Amino acid sequence: MLSYNEISPKKTIIIGGEPYEVISSQTVKKQRQKPTNQTKLRNLLTGSVTERAFRQSDKVKEAEIEKREIKYIYNNREEFWFSDPDNPKDRFPLKESIIGERAKFLKQDTLVEAKFFNENIIGVVLPIKVDLVVTEAPPATKGNTAQSGNKQVVLETGATVTTPLFIEVGDSIRINTETGEYVERAK
Repeated sequence: MLSYNEISPKKTIIIGGEPYEVISSQTVKKQRQKPTNQTKLRNLLTGSVTERAFRQSDKVKEAEIEKREIKYIYNNREEFWFSDPDNPKDRFPLKESIIGERAKFLKQDTLVEAKFFNENIIGVVLPIKVDLVVTEAPPATKGNTAQSGNKQVVLETGATVTTPLFIEVGDSIRINTETGEYVERAK
């Protein structure tokens, strides 16, 4: 059990039987009142964000989130298929809503980390940086720096990112999956 002042960012707590991740917390003491911990919480099942104040007398249970590695196989419509890395026959689908916007950076046979709560997958964590090949890129024309020397390219997964002008079709580039931005040309 966590007391009100132990509820801090990056902790996972249970409220009403559902897991919440603490986004931010701040202890506030108003004139003649006891201190409270003002928090912003993200529901790990629905993704909704709420604000909640915890008083000195409040206690919450810390959620037990288990992490396991799973392997991405392919996607079909809005289902993404994964398997156990040690047993490729053990396959299961996940909805796009569980993976989030970063699904566009998933490449076949990528190992990702799945978050489990009560034996159900509640989220997927991609590697922070992935290397992807450029499949479409407009040609760089000499003197075209009016748009700050950047262009839009399409990657092998279908994602579109902004890169410098020197990136061409066939180049392997490194992408930050958290921001969705170009990092560098991969070796």
